[in-house]
Amino acid sequence: MGRILRGLAGGGQLRVVAADTGDVVEEARRRHGLSPTATAALGRAMTGALLLAQLLLKTPKERITLRIEGTGPLGGLVAEADAAGNVRGYVRNPRAEVPLREDGKLNVGELLGAGVLRVDRSLPNGEVYTSTVPLVSGEIAEDLAHYLWQSEQIPSAVLLGVRVKGEGEVEVAGGGPNPTLRPVPG
Repeated sequence: MGRILRGLAGGGQLRVVAADTGDVVEEARRRHGLSPTATAALGRAMTGALLLAQLLLKTPKERITLRIEGTGPLGGLVAEADAAGNVRGYVRNPRAEVPLREDGKLNVGELLGAGVLRVDRSLPNGEVYTSTVPLVSGEIAEDLAHYLWQSEQIPSAVLLGVRVKGEGEVEVAGGGPNPTLRPVPG
């Protein structure tokens, strides 16, 4: 189910992590009975949680939990992942839906509305490190890039996408922080 790719570029100064999560997101859509836009929102959040787990976690016993609380009809969502590639998530209102954007794309930002992104990092000793940032757009990738810059001081471009077809089935899903600039020591 799914796969995660990791690599370095630029002489080791750029770290790239990508995830193919189409089957995982389709399973979540089916289990939760999600609307197309709720599928996109949860799929982006689950993919983002997997990517953050790959970037930030240091041991197999740690996990990352993304919580988005918004004023939109979705009401909020939760996605949790670990460094082994396990992920799960749910939304508060799975059948919530909004009209498409003017460009014909799913409007995840409107579905979430204004609000906050909270990232919990659960450590092996039971401690939880929490960081909260305001939602920049509700489109999730931009919000995660904002979190990485504000809370982790990691400049990043985060790309997340979920394409649905027919009755809302997931055709493809995935993403990646690309690139993450890391100074070379010395």
